[in-house]
Amino acid sequence: MRKPVIKYFVYLLLLYAPMAACKKEQERALTVDFAYAIENNDLSAPVKINFTNNTTGATNYKWTFTGGEPAVSDKKDPGTIIFANAGNCSVTLEAWNADNRSSKTADILIDSSVTIAFDALPSVNDFVPADVTIVNKSTGGVSYKWTFEGGQPATSTAKDPGVIKFNTPGGHTLTLVVNNGRKDFTLSKVLMLQPALLPAFTIIPSLDDNDYEAPLTATLNNETVSGLHWKWTTTGGDIDNDTAQKPTIHFTSAGSYTITLTAGNDKETKTVQHTINVLPNANLRTFSDVKFGINSAHGTVGCFFSTKLQRSFKASDDLSVAGKDIDLVFFGLNKDFTYNRFVSPDSADRYTFDAIPGAQPASIINSQELCGCGSSLTAADFNAMTNDAVLAGMPVDFTSGGWIQFTNDILPRVVLFKTSDGRKGAVQIKQFVNNGPDSYIITDIKVQKSP
Repeated sequence: MRKPVIKYFVYLLLLYAPMAACKKEQERALTVDFAYAIENNDLSAPVKINFTNNTTGATNYKWTFTGGEPAVSDKKDPGTIIFANAGNCSVTLEAWNADNRSSKTADILIDSSVTIAFDALPSVNDFVPADVTIVNKSTGGVSYKWTFEGGQPATSTAKDPGVIKFNTPGGHTLTLVVNNGRKDFTLSKVLMLQPALLPAFTIIPSLDDNDYEAPLTATLNNETVSGLHWKWTTTGGDIDNDTAQKPTIHFTSAGSYTITLTAGNDKETKTVQHTINVLPNANLRTFSDVKFGINSAHGTVGCFFSTKLQRSFKASDDLSVAGKDIDLVFFGLNKDFTYNRFVSPDSADRYTFDAIPGAQPASIINSQELCGCGSSLTAADFNAMTNDAVLAGMPVDFTSGGWIQFTNDILPRVVLFKTSDGRKGAVQIKQFVNNGPDSYIITDIKVQKSP
């Protein structure tokens, strides 16, 4: 009886041993594991995460995504899950087969979504010294770091740093670094500030008054830096608009006058003063070293001159407006100066020149030594003139003798003239310059400012 029992026991061992080994092998084969990849490697919400199931030995799966969309899944590979909000998100994978069940949990920290923005708002205006309020418009930050180039203070770690002072003009770089617990976000702006208030002005006489003789009209040329408002005062003279930026001032009498400008820009008020010395009226205007070319030099040197406009004119100049103010026209025949004459502007077209638009007549005495007119002004007299007394008492009228041309034999030579508006003057020829077709004379001119 013992042999059959032994045989049966051996049979059972042979039958169940492989099944037990297989069961144990299945239990060892169930391994739960997963991996994930963060889209763009960016953990700032919203975050997209792709999950890969690396589990072995399972037949069923259950995913749980705390804070995820979707929140659960029974797929082996759930694909991409979206986590919309910042915080700690727990992900659990539970897997099982007929004989075993297991799970794995991983925590993923989702960072805040950061929007970085700020404004820099100067108080009152952008002139220095400037108080600038920094307004932080950022969201999602955990910590903040500010840098204010040229500011006081220069740095801050406050979320809202408040008012920063700037004392220097120009560009100031303002930088904000926002951290969401894991990553820095940076934004820089340049704050432009204007210079501090600096009042300044110059006094510019009108063209007729550039000799600084009374009566005198001048422009108060405001050159203030960073000014917005003005107030002008004077110890004499009349200012046409004492709050204008660039008013005019008129003086009727000679004297020394102080002009004061008070400038402001809503932050500061400062003043500056200048003194002007208005001279007595000599009623005599002087021009030195005026060149007149011979006729062939009209294009290079010029043959016309206006005492009113205080300038010479060449062949290429437009005389459509200025023609009426031409006083002196010089005709020189050649470089050897054998024939020279100042002629009346209204007769210019008789001497190789084009007619002058609006030309006015003038009386000329080219040759005092031949005029027989009682008019006599020597070079010494010319040089000694400091006012118009001599010219005022001298007749300057046309005579056939005085009209006669002259050569370069007499030097210096004084030519007398009277303009169409009755002003008397004299031209002193100091030099005859032989320069071929561009030859010219050099002169000084003295003329009454008014008859």
